[in-house]
Amino acid sequence: MTEQAEGSRAATTVAIVDDHEAVRLGLRAACREAGYDVVADTADVPTLLAAFEDPGSEPPRVVLLDLSLGDGSSVTDNVRAVLAAGSQVLVHSIADRVAAVREALAAGAAGVIPKSSPTSAVIAAIATVARGEALNNVEWASAIEADRDFAKDQLGRRERDVLHLYASGLPLKLVAQQLGIAHSTAREYLDRIRAKYVEVGRPAPTKVDLLRRAVEDGILPGLDAEAGDGRR
Repeated sequence: MTEQAEGSRAATTVAIVDDHEAVRLGLRAACREAGYDVVADTADVPTLLAAFEDPGSEPPRVVLLDLSLGDGSSVTDNVRAVLAAGSQVLVHSIADRVAAVREALAAGAAGVIPKSSPTSAVIAAIATVARGEALNNVEWASAIEADRDFAKDQLGRRERDVLHLYASGLPLKLVAQQLGIAHSTAREYLDRIRAKYVEVGRPAPTKVDLLRRAVEDGILPGLDAEAGDGRR
């Protein structure tokens, strides 16, 4: 690991919420070995939040949250409570609970990592979420209900091209270069895309939000292969 990466991880605070003590202990050890600062591990969300109620205390950067806790709490309430406290949420789930994963993502979780994943994948996922990015993996995408009709009916082909490249991670300047258009034109397309999502009650003010919309509407992980629709 480079010195820069070590410094970045050391600055990242992590908390773990899981109702199985053995899971918490294992995750704590793995996170600490990777250089993260594990500031709390609890069996439920209220206990976690209570630990950071004192004035001046900083909430963890990332909370690794079990999808289904034994206290009967809902995943929506848990995700929203953690987000309101100022942390990002990475859901740690059993892969076959697609409906609950979908609920967690709808509530604002940045991603989901299956409990069957190797430790290295969990550590990498935490790093992604700590950077403020959504975790765009197979589990995340497969749990989202697609709305391909919106993309086909409301977004022109060039708008879909811009959204695909921008949501994939390219800076807008490189998006414009790759499509052979002016930077200002690419910006106009992006503004138009955001306006259309606002109109249908699905605002996407950030790049992470646009990534989510692109996956939801079938634009990522791949573009619709049909020919251009003439709306450029």
